[in-house]
Amino acid sequence: MFDTIDTSFQSRGSRCAAWLTYPAGTGPFPAVVLVHGFGATHEMRLAQYEQAFAAGGMAVLSFDFRNIGASEGTPRQLISVRRQLADIDAALDFIRRDPKIDGSRIAIWGTSMGATHVLLTAARHPELAAAVVQCPVVNTMDAAFSSGLRHVLRLVGPITDDLVRAALRLPRRYIAVVDEPGTSAVVTVPGAKEGWYGMVPPGVDFDNRVTAAVGAELVTLNASRKSRKIKSPLLVCVSDHETLMDPRIAVKTAERAPRGVVIRYPADHFEVYHTPLVDGIIADQVDFLTRHLGPSEALHA
Repeated sequence: MFDTIDTSFQSRGSRCAAWLTYPAGTGPFPAVVLVHGFGATHEMRLAQYEQAFAAGGMAVLSFDFRNIGASEGTPRQLISVRRQLADIDAALDFIRRDPKIDGSRIAIWGTSMGATHVLLTAARHPELAAAVVQCPVVNTMDAAFSSGLRHVLRLVGPITDDLVRAALRLPRRYIAVVDEPGTSAVVTVPGAKEGWYGMVPPGVDFDNRVTAAVGAELVTLNASRKSRKIKSPLLVCVSDHETLMDPRIAVKTAERAPRGVVIRYPADHFEVYHTPLVDGIIADQVDFLTRHLGPSEALHA
């Protein structure tokens, strides 16, 4: 087991809680920044990636976005892709300043909607050594309509109400992140609620709510279009039985990227995090990352 250190960094004046895992040796190490999915926090199964990537000779930085989990920020559970991209930039700056890290060998990894953030970030940061996404939700417009037009129309009222409340600086309107089909949650596809809560370890509370205004952003966002601008090597781990987005979008995302690679798995959106598939998927990601980042110099000593 590799020790994970509690740390933090500042993003636009607020503290982002962060966790840093170093591999064996003295460095300088390549590093991977992990970006979690919609409303998810560090406690929700990121440790398995921290440990596996550290075993592969890479330092790993995980963090909670502002307003979520262990990080600062009010109102709580405010999710904004624009704000979260700023948090990722702050995380990249933080890890580059670490004297144990080789700043020329930094990769970014994202899961679920974190893949949207990875594509948008990699398109703006050609210096990144590699990018990896798994069970990617990279077209939230498509994902938003996955439960049908009636579901989208059901959210119009809460979204409008929250936008007005935000403009007037009133208490925010919340909706659930995930719930059963037919409800007014952001995600209502069959099996999603069980899958989401299957990511939460015993004894941990999952705050299943989000400021409703994010829905206006989700129904217009298609990060897959940015893949043509990504100069870094990009691995797209596609779940062939994906439930939150048409998996063909993920395949085309990789095909459009100048250095894109696709690996396909017989999984739905949540099976990638669990046995029997998770170990093989992680092994493929470690192989890709070490090929493009190079192993830690300390491992050759």
